[in-house]
Amino acid sequence: MANEEQVYEALEEVIDPELGLDFVSLGLVYDVELQNGEVFVTFTLTTPACPIGPQVSEQMREFVGELDGVQKVHPKMVFDPPWSPEMMSEDAKFALGY
Repeated sequence: MANEEQVYEALEEVIDPELGLDFVSLGLVYDVELQNGEVFVTFTLTTPACPIGPQVSEQMREFVGELDGVQKVHPKMVFDPPWSPEMMSEDAKFALGY
């Protein structure tokens, strides 16, 4: 069965099309939980009005679903706490000029 680190690595393949950076580096993945072959991913978007939510959920299902032992992926979009640029990795801040 995949572990948490492998799930985060797979989530690095999910790219924000506007910013060109992955969801993990942007600080948009809030939590990952593994239970009996199922993976629960809690994530957010840069703004609630962002239209890419369904696309992101599908990419999460695709990339995480390819990991060994993963039977089902459950993406859950939340907006609390709201995202802010301070949540980004140092590399993402540098790339975006923060």
